[in-house]
This record gives sequence, C-alpha cells and structure tokens, in this order.
Amino acid sequence: MFQDLGYEAQQAAKEAVLRESLGRAGVKWEEPIPVRASPEQGWRLRAAFHFSSTRNQLKLGLRQEGSRRVVDIEGCLQLSEGSNRSLRDLRERLGGPSHIQRRLDGVDLLESPGESERVAVVSTTLGSRDVAALASLLDGVEGLSGLGVVAGRRLHWIGGSPHVEIPVLGLGLQVHVHSFFQANRFLFEPLAQRVLDLLPGAGLALDLYAGVGLFALPLAARDGGEVVAIERAPTAARDALANTRRHGLENLRVVQLDVASALAAIPRAPGERVVLDPPRTGLEREVVAQVAARRPEAIVYVSCDPPTLGRDLALFAARGFRPDTVEMFDLFPDTFHLETVVRLVPK
Repeated sequence: MFQDLGYEAQQAAKEAVLRESLGRAGVKWEEPIPVRASPEQGWRLRAAFHFSSTRNQLKLGLRQEGSRRVVDIEGCLQLSEGSNRSLRDLRERLGGPSHIQRRLDGVDLLESPGESERVAVVSTTLGSRDVAALASLLDGVEGLSGLGVVAGRRLHWIGGSPHVEIPVLGLGLQVHVHSFFQANRFLFEPLAQRVLDLLPGAGLALDLYAGVGLFALPLAARDGGEVVAIERAPTAARDALANTRRHGLENLRVVQLDVASALAAIPRAPGERVVLDPPRTGLEREVVAQVAARRPEAIVYVSCDPPTLGRDLALFAARGFRPDTVEMFDLFPDTFHLETVVRLVPK
C-alpha cells in the first residue's frame, strides 16, 4: 500500500516502477509519461470481502497481508459510504445463528457509478436447502438493489437484479456482479475515451479480452465499421452480447472463446486495429505471435501489471512493433497497482 505517501509521491513512485519494468525488459522508455489522476477515496465500484467467525463473533473485512486472518473493518475508504453501510448491515444480519456464521466465505459487491444500484453476492459452503433460511435473514439489506447467495456450488438469486447499469460514452452497459469491469468509478470512462482516441481509422477492430464491451461498444458506435469482441468468461460475454443487442450495433460481433482460438478463426483484414486488455498475467506468447502476424496498423495495450507489460512489449518488439505512446491511469490510488496504456505501431 502507498497510503503513507502523499499523492504526488505515489504517482512518482509508480512512474519509477513502470520505467524500471520496461527498462529491465529491454524496451526502455525515456519520454514523458502523462498520468491521469484519481480521487483517493470512494473510487471503487466493485470489491470483495471475507468472513471469519470466532467465538460466535462474525467478522467481515480484509485478510491480513501474508495470512488468512480476517481483519474486521467498519468501513473502507476506497468504497462509497453507501457500500460501507450495506456491508455493515450484511454483517449484522448474518451475525446471529452460529451454524450459519461458520459457513460464510465472503461477499462480492458491485455498484453503479451514481450509487443508484448496488448488488451483492454472499459466498457460503451451505447446501442449496439452506438458501431459504438465509434469504429470510438477508431480506431488505440496506442499500441493495440485488442480492444473491452461492450455496451448493450454485448462485441462487434472492431478489432484485444481478446487474447494474454503467454509462460509458453515451451507452448504457449492463454489468453482472460477477463480470469483470474496471474498478475506478472516476477513470473508466476517460480510459475508454483514450483507447478510442489512440485507434484512428475505420478498418476491422479486434477487442481481445473484451469483458462486457467497455471498449468494443463505443468503438463500434463511433466508427460504424466491423468490430469483433472476444471474451472467454461466459458471464461477461453474455453481458457484452446483451449490450450489443440493446444498442442495435449490428457491426459488433461477440465471440465467446479463448483469444488464441478466436484469432485463428478470424480472417486477417487490411487496416486492422487491435485492443488488448489482458488479465494481470499478461498475454500468452501465442497471442503475441498471432497479433503481430496480422500486421495491424495499431495495437493499444491496456495493462495492469508493469512486469508482464514489459515482457510482452519485448516480444512485440522482436516482431517489429514499437511503442509510440505510453500513459498511466491511476486506477488504484493508495495502492502499488497502476494501469498503463501503450500504443504499438509497426516499425
């Protein structure tokens, strides 16, 4: 955590980490790196917390670093006060029956940017037959528009909707509580806009690791050309498809498949553009080779991990692509995490 540093010092430290990671990978970047800052508090749209029961006292909080011990918290500075109130109410309602306390694992939470919708899923080791009793305990939790319970290895929906709506560049996106979406309420839209700005032209656009369509939908709406969104996770892919149909984007195709298999099946087109937003582990070597072999006009790589970014940029450099833009988005203030946007063009 970087909470002991002033905010400008945090940004300087993150920039130093990014430059060092790129340099170690052999893709040293010496030009300025613009930084998009974020408010330090209340920025999280989604979060995960853990339960622990000791002597019939229920704790709900975060695990201590390096252990599985749960530290009970009254509020998280990264969350809105509404989310904190909902979590406290959940803990209070579940803190009664000891046989239930011992079977609670955690809570996943997602809210809309304006806090009008807030969805929670309580994970348990209970059996499906226990859901009815749990539903009565959780009836009317403060501030929730949707609530589900994982029991018997299945998600049982108790009430409301499992989705929130998130507006992105004039488009409303349906986002399931278990779909990936950028966590920072203040920067996801500027991030999407910047990715679009770095992708001029109107040729085929491939959005790889597309999630619910944060980049693909506004890109399809802006350009009118063919866009293919590739997402392996079923829940996120269903959201992306629902969002595509809702907005009538007939030029956007959603493919639920792993990226390497999908790329192998999509014919190469002139003037291609590619968006990459992989998980923290970065790109598979096969995907780097496939993307480079297509010789796109531009690649925009959105990364949440400087070491894997450096590794992947070195692989692209060996295949004839170099960065011409490197920018930081401070999506995770007060933490050591950072988001980097890099545009790659053919040498």
